[in-house]
Amino acid sequence: MTTPRTEHLVLAGVLTADQAAATVRALLAEQRADGAIPWFRGHHLDPWDHTEAAMALDAAGEHEAAERAYTWLARHQNADGSWYAAYADGAHDDVTDAARESNFVAYVAVGVWHHYLSTGDDTFLDRMWPTVYAAVEWVLALQRPGGEIGWRRDADGTPVNEALLTGSSSVHHALRCALAIAEQREEPQPDWELALGALRHAIQRHPERFLDKARYSMDWYYPVLGGALTGVDAKSRIEDGWDRFVVPGLGVRCVIPNPWVTGGESSELALALWASGESDRALEILQSIRHLRDPESGLYWTGYVFDDGTVWPRELTTWTAGSLLLAVAALGGHEATCAVFGGEHLPDGLDPDCCR
Repeated sequence: MTTPRTEHLVLAGVLTADQAAATVRALLAEQRADGAIPWFRGHHLDPWDHTEAAMALDAAGEHEAAERAYTWLARHQNADGSWYAAYADGAHDDVTDAARESNFVAYVAVGVWHHYLSTGDDTFLDRMWPTVYAAVEWVLALQRPGGEIGWRRDADGTPVNEALLTGSSSVHHALRCALAIAEQREEPQPDWELALGALRHAIQRHPERFLDKARYSMDWYYPVLGGALTGVDAKSRIEDGWDRFVVPGLGVRCVIPNPWVTGGESSELALALWASGESDRALEILQSIRHLRDPESGLYWTGYVFDDGTVWPRELTTWTAGSLLLAVAALGGHEATCAVFGGEHLPDGLDPDCCR
């Protein structure tokens, strides 16, 4: 039975009220008592996917559980503002990948702003501000002269200066949310505004500054999802890649030419479509991945190999379910989710030409 907290998670051909409730219960069951949300129990967690799942919990009205997820992040933040790329799902949160990735670190700002908009909790925002501030400062130390963001530091601290379009687009979104938090707290961050403007300029006009990953669907839609491309430019980019990546009735390819559609990429594309005014197409994409739903658990398989009809890998991942719930919440009009991914009221930063 739907409630006012979850009625926006009911979407024709995607989720019934009972299915939405089952998916939310499944996410809660995967979350540990300390707030951590691994990919699935016994696997590992990373800061980005952990945050995506926490946002889905907020979209479902599970605010206490979401807050515990952000508390876990604050507690595990490194002294320099970063997080490691992966932690074991175990009692001691052993680090399984000691590299640190810029988009993983930045994404906390998106989650914190989403939680604040979902709850109006000023105390939470005050408590998480030092965490967000330190994370953004760490990320911006990796910004290149051309505006793009180096995608990681190796385990020994060595910066990897090459930039990924997907990662930088995600950072673009995170910087806008971080600036929204700063504005709410009346703590202007002009350096962040300049960094955001330079990053957007690089994404919009200088594809040569990023590693060539055009085979991956995320490089196709992430400049739209991250808010760097809007309006006519967003629609043009979506059209350019549609026939290459969308498999009608099945979802979105992760990478060309592999015959593999994935739930996470499909749901994120749906969010990007919604953000660019293509709600009908977004609905069609979400309806096309119903075959990935596991009816017993309410979670979703990561992907499906369509040339031999095989679910692969055999993993029911929290981040796949989380991305689907967020896309459904946007189409259903959930105010906080619409504000964060629609971006209409997020700060744009400063044009890099304004200060020359």
